[in-house]
Amino acid sequence: MAIPTLLTIKQFSVKHPAFPVGGLRWNVFNAETNGMASAGVIVRNGRRILLNEERFFTWLERQNDSVAV
Repeated sequence: MAIPTLLTIKQFSVKHPAFPVGGLRWNVFNAETNGMASAGVIVRNGRRILLNEERFFTWLERQNDSVAV
């Protein structure tokens, strides 16, 4: 089993500057309605919120596919 890359919101934003902290937090807050929760992007460890990097980009691609005209 491969170990997933889990990053805090701030770490994710530093590694991927196209995604600012505020935007990531907004997506996490709305995770139930935007599909992020069901995609398994968010991992909670106590109060700490971690993002699964691979699942985030899979979720993002699916978001883009659903909007395509």
